[in-house]
Amino acid sequence: MSLVLTVRPGEGDPGPALDLLLGQVPSSVGDVVLVGGPAGDGETRAGLTVRGLGAWDSSRGDIPHAGLLAATGDLVVLMNADGSMSPHEIPHYLHYLESGYDFVKGSRFIAGGDFADYPLSRRLGHRALLRVARQVYGQHLTDLWYGFCAFRRSFVDLLDLREDGVELGAELVTHALHYGLRVAEVPSLERPRLHEPSHPRTIRDGARILGTLLDERPHNALSRLAHRRRGHGSRHSSG
Repeated sequence: MSLVLTVRPGEGDPGPALDLLLGQVPSSVGDVVLVGGPAGDGETRAGLTVRGLGAWDSSRGDIPHAGLLAATGDLVVLMNADGSMSPHEIPHYLHYLESGYDFVKGSRFIAGGDFADYPLSRRLGHRALLRVARQVYGQHLTDLWYGFCAFRRSFVDLLDLREDGVELGAELVTHALHYGLRVAEVPSLERPRLHEPSHPRTIRDGARILGTLLDERPHNALSRLAHRRRGHGSRHSSG
């Protein structure tokens, strides 16, 4: 299994914080890819061999796709290296993959999940995007762009990943819905970051994710929406 860890621009070398996180990684992980930290072919940290891909230009996307493409394991887990996501949750994600699901994502908004810092403006924008996703894809997800997820390596080959500035967590979920993969949500606890918190770009991020949701919509999405509107109209008129 491969673990892809991401360090956001401006956070620098995670250093001891990364060693602490790696010390919590379950023994099933055999391949660690670090994106955004120092570059290196095979540094040993906390008993694990870590391949560093180096830094990236944040204007090209929040999380580069190269990290997923570099993973070699049959299963891939994606999580942040800032301490906000716990490796102790990884076995729970793997359980759902082993039970037949294709894509497992964390949710901070279902029973057992929680978040440390989520501004009101971002929550309101997230709710609006969730409504769009539910209407267009017919899926009742609760957390659209949380970046803690697990999936099969073959799913990476299926994706048409692009460096278009869309946060990868949301892009992966959108593609999973587009291709009809079996998606499971599991509760996840987002903890305070060990680094300085990044500044959310609610409007820009929301606009890009909305565009991705609409661009990748199923071919029957518009007809399904029209059918729903006619159905609502009929119920209102009959009353």
